[in-house]
Amino acid sequence: MLTQVAEGVLVHQSELLQNNTVVAQGEGGVLLIDPGLTNGEMACLANDLRKLGQPVTAGFSTHPDWDHVLWHTELGEAPRYGTARCAARMRDLRSNPDWKSRAAEGLPPEIAGEVPLDLFGLITGLPPETARIPWDGPEVSLIEHPAHSPGHAALVIEGRGVLVAGDMLSDVFIPMLDDLNGTNDPIEEYLVGLRLLEEVADDVDVVVPGHGSVGRGDQVSARIEVDRAYVHALRDGDDFDDPRIGSSAKPGWEWVSDIHAGQSRRFAKGSERDGTPG
Repeated sequence: MLTQVAEGVLVHQSELLQNNTVVAQGEGGVLLIDPGLTNGEMACLANDLRKLGQPVTAGFSTHPDWDHVLWHTELGEAPRYGTARCAARMRDLRSNPDWKSRAAEGLPPEIAGEVPLDLFGLITGLPPETARIPWDGPEVSLIEHPAHSPGHAALVIEGRGVLVAGDMLSDVFIPMLDDLNGTNDPIEEYLVGLRLLEEVADDVDVVVPGHGSVGRGDQVSARIEVDRAYVHALRDGDDFDDPRIGSSAKPGWEWVSDIHAGQSRRFAKGSERDGTPG
């Protein structure tokens, strides 16, 4: 089911992980951002778009996590874009003869047999420094940043006041940091990403996270602050009462506390190695 969140912007939410597929309407069709998750959900999405008389004219994947690079034959053969790093990561994965089994291993067991993989990760990388998505519709600004995963990007749908945040600013997921086998500084990278989102926060009225509920008005800035406070707490080894973990977690999302526990251990060890308080 499609739900309107702003003029010309609709959202379709998956059942299992509350993934938000964003539909931006243009003159001749739609830009489809992060479609997922199952065959049934994407077929339903395609049917809803047919009822609106709006074909998919372009797609975009905000980052290279499995649940953001999916596609279904019923969505058509429109070009599917992502950042150059996102596309490169998908090319590397698909270059392995056993790529499909590797991708399948990372799927939640509840839906593993229902996720379409034939068109998985077929992303066209946009040149570095690309500022706008190439499509025939409202201007969509691209904000590439290093937070969460390599090649991550947020989008601002100009004139609609909508920030598509990818896997950030969620009310159900805490910030998840990718340490790339110790070759990067995931704390600082996440803070950079939040600063870039903060720069556009005053220009938008709606934030659509990769997972969870849509935020409106003051919630845009509030979610940035909650994510920043969480990352600071990880960095400094402080206790933090985050509404997404512990007893205040949304029913059915208690397992996010396990992600938090793992990150706390990981970054505490990093602090010990650096000789800083943890």
